[in-house]
Amino acid sequence: MSSAHHAPVLPADVTASIERAGYFPALVADVVAAALGSERIDNHLVHLETTFDRDVVRRHITVLLLTPTRLLIAHADDHTDEPPAPQEVATATTESIPLSAVRGVMLTHVVEKPETYVPGTLGREVTLTLGWGTVARVDLVPASCSDPDCDADHGYEGTITGDDIALRISAAADGDDKLDRALSFARDLSAAIGQG
Repeated sequence: MSSAHHAPVLPADVTASIERAGYFPALVADVVAAALGSERIDNHLVHLETTFDRDVVRRHITVLLLTPTRLLIAHADDHTDEPPAPQEVATATTESIPLSAVRGVMLTHVVEKPETYVPGTLGREVTLTLGWGTVARVDLVPASCSDPDCDADHGYEGTITGDDIALRISAAADGDDKLDRALSFARDLSAAIGQG
């Protein structure tokens, strides 16, 4: 059964970045293109992460697109169905955030041997953290006091954690080109949200 609807085609450089990551590139490209629509891409970042969960290797790809009006985030992950008939399943999610809603772009530079730092090099690893506050998670626990014999109800205390994303990009693991792309993406996104 064929569908008359086709997702828009991504620019060649974005498609090439997704293909280089190697995580179900056709699926990821289609999901990203469907969320993008016909809007222009000003910058992009594709990041593949592999994690080890007990005996299972899980892959996770994140695609960030900067358009004139939005930050588009796409994630795709490995999942395994529960027995009795386990099979590999990938889930792909996209989120579209208006640039006016992006609350912050944080870039943490990791610099080895700072005493020998060469001006203009900015280190070999960065963590890019983006915050947009669409969803907040509240973790509550019963409040207590310092008196060990106290049995009064002190209510609850908790923390509110914002909905953000953090990507660690290392020149050693990901390559100099990925590190440069992460810095470029952070620079352009910071400039774009500063205009609003």
